[in-house]
Amino acid sequence: MTCLDSQVAARFAQIALGHVAREYPHKLDHVMADDADVLSPRTLHPVFFGSFDWHSCVHGWWTLLTLRRRFPEMAEAQAIRDLADTTFTSEKLDIEQAYLERPFARGFERPYGWGWLLALHTEAARHGDAAWGARFEPLARRFADMLGAYLEKLTYPITVGTHFNTAFALVLARDWAQDRDPALATRIDAWASRSFGARQDYRGWEPGGDEFLSPALTAALLMSRTEPAAEFAVWFDAFLPAGGWFDEEVHPVTVSDRSDGKIAHLDGLNLSRGWCLREIARVLGPGHARSALLEERAQAHLAAALPHVAGDYMGEHWLASFALLALLASPEHS
Repeated sequence: MTCLDSQVAARFAQIALGHVAREYPHKLDHVMADDADVLSPRTLHPVFFGSFDWHSCVHGWWTLLTLRRRFPEMAEAQAIRDLADTTFTSEKLDIEQAYLERPFARGFERPYGWGWLLALHTEAARHGDAAWGARFEPLARRFADMLGAYLEKLTYPITVGTHFNTAFALVLARDWAQDRDPALATRIDAWASRSFGARQDYRGWEPGGDEFLSPALTAALLMSRTEPAAEFAVWFDAFLPAGGWFDEEVHPVTVSDRSDGKIAHLDGLNLSRGWCLREIARVLGPGHARSALLEERAQAHLAAALPHVAGDYMGEHWLASFALLALLASPEHS
């Protein structure tokens, strides 16, 4: 299963419908100033209270809306519409936005949740039969403004394989900004060039034991979006030269315990690597010497992870989103 068809879409939709409105168990990103701040997830976040944590609920919804648009005839499409209509109300979204004004919310979900919220707005706006895109607009604009201000002071990229990874969030944010905020898109491009443009001969130590992103490949994916294709190819060959880290280390990773939330991240690493590899191969084009190798490695990573998208809730509440990213990057969906 390395392509997206109606059967896979229905399975992923059923998984996401099973958790975006499931409040518990829940891991809050919430700073309490006093006893009055001890509140339930649904009270604090009436839209994104499910899926174990706020950001997973955001990209769980992205998964559902993406599948509804691409497979409108599947039986789950109406259930997605009905749940979205009752969830994406202006009143509930206003509460989500008001949360950002709390004194201790300055770093709330930064930058991972920010990027995913912008991706969700991008997808919601594609559903012309619903008002979801317009309702999300104010919240998305608020996150975009926060991101622009953050980049102004972010001197160094955060190159880890978890939620703080800068490049991953900027890939999602740039897709949103291209048509909606050209100034932010330009700022992202300049920041990426300044942060990664001179990097060569990557020799990082990855993967780490709880990573779901590759610092190297997410940086490369961002550069593939911000640089002309020919210039990116030159950069890529200098950053990940043949015979170096990429050739030796980019193989599917082992997941020893899928009930451990941190170790289960490694299934996500296999999926996100597959996504990055496919996207980078597409930009490099079939004429590049390593395009076939990139696709081959992508297939191996996806084969290792796709059977484990569901099973234990520690992975089930989020892995389908990363599987969908990777499957949509296949040539038949480009």
